[in-house]
Formats: sequence, C-alpha cells, structure tokens
Amino acid sequence: MPFLMRRSVQMKFVYLGGIMNLSEFFRENTKAAVAFSGGVDSAYLLYAAKAAGADVRAYYVKSAFQPQFELEDAKRLARKLGVGMKILTADVLAAGDVAKNPPDRCYHCKKLLFKAVSEAAQGDGYSLLLDGTNASDEENDRPGMRALRELSVRSPLRECSVTKEEVRRLSKEAGLFTWNKPAYACLATRIPVGEQITEEKLGATEAAEDYLHSLGFTDFRVRKYGEAARIQLPAKQLSLALTKREQIMTGLKRYYQAVLLDLEARE
Repeated sequence: MPFLMRRSVQMKFVYLGGIMNLSEFFRENTKAAVAFSGGVDSAYLLYAAKAAGADVRAYYVKSAFQPQFELEDAKRLARKLGVGMKILTADVLAAGDVAKNPPDRCYHCKKLLFKAVSEAAQGDGYSLLLDGTNASDEENDRPGMRALRELSVRSPLRECSVTKEEVRRLSKEAGLFTWNKPAYACLATRIPVGEQITEEKLGATEAAEDYLHSLGFTDFRVRKYGEAARIQLPAKQLSLALTKREQIMTGLKRYYQAVLLDLEARE
C-alpha cells in the first residue's frame, strides 16, 4: 500500500472521531488474524489493520455454503492490499447440527468455521482473531455471535462503534471495490429452517442466483419453497423481472419445478 494512502487513512481516523478508536485498537493489537469473507465489513477491517501498520493475515474458509464469487472477491482484495491470505476448507455438511438446519444452525456453523480459523491462525503465530461484525449488527439478528464469544473472537468495528453506513463510506473513500457490495447471507439461508441441507440444493441455489445476476439483477435472493424457486427482488427490479419473464422461467426451471416471484420486495 502506498505510504500516502496509509497516511490519509490515519488522518480520516482522527477527523471522524469515533473511528480514531479503531486506529488505536491496532496500535494496541499489532498482530492479528482476520476471518475474511470477502464482504464489505471484513474487507474494510483488513484494510484498516493494514493501514494502521499491523501485522495482519486473512483467513478464508471455503465451504458448500459460500458461492465461488465470494472467494474470488476475497482473493482480489487481499492482492490489492498486499495482505497474505490462507484458504481453508470445511465440510459443513458433515456436521449434523449444521446439515439438519435447526433454528440455531448459524451458531453451530460459525463455531465450526471459526474454530478452524483459530487453529490455523494460532499455528501461524497469530493468537488474536478478529471478525467484521459492525456496530449496526444487532445481537438478536446474529445467532453466530454466541460462537464468537465462546471462541474469544474480537470485533473491532463493533467495539469502536463503527456502523455499516460508516464502513461503506470509509470503504468508498479508501477506494475499496467492496464499498457498495450488497449484503450477502450464505447459501444455507435460502433453505427453510428444519429442511435438510444438501449439496444438490445448495448447488441449485448458487446456479440460479448466478443466472439471475447474469440477467442484470442485483441484491436478490432465490429461496427454496417446496420444489419451487421463490425470487425476492428489490422493488425497483420487479418490472425487469416481468420483462425478462421467459428467460427467468427457462433458466430457473433447470433446477426447480416452478418459479415464483415474491411481490413483497426486499428492502
């Protein structure tokens, strides 16, 4: 990272007041591993650690729940920042508490993934593990937070009161391509709670969402509803769905028996 960029980032920390604490965090914690998903929050956290001069390394866990584009985004950003990234693999479907898809699936999944990251990071000499949870994330909405507490994972963005809005603004100022990346929940969230998760169902979901993305849709979900695909789109894209109705039907019926459009638009 060029020196001028690093210096400008530190100045922003001072100017924005509360963000200064994030800079201080990395002055006090000069060596850390970051559980890196390739998303907006962990991308900015990695950038901030690098900008503050910390010895930081990224760890990405590849599993059946993560689409390929997330890995590609993670690799691209790590290269841009000049941060080393280790790619781990986890067989999430081998864990009964995950594959059975209970209401607390996220807890069991997070614990499995972060335990793998923690062990790998400690083996590389990184005793402090960080994640990208920010100050806008309500604990009631994130069942995986219990797993983070149990494994002593720290969340600097949350600790320093950095909100999602601030993360996006700061990411844009820093020139990170992730600044306007839509929030993305793992593929398992497309399958109804209590329904067994399989590679086939996950594969159908990823293929269907890749196809809709190729048609120009963004920030959407394709959820399994019985043997049908239930498409959830932002309100402004509903008219596009009607325009491309035949293409959508043709593409998604490769994976589902029926295709449904949810008129309750995603916010």
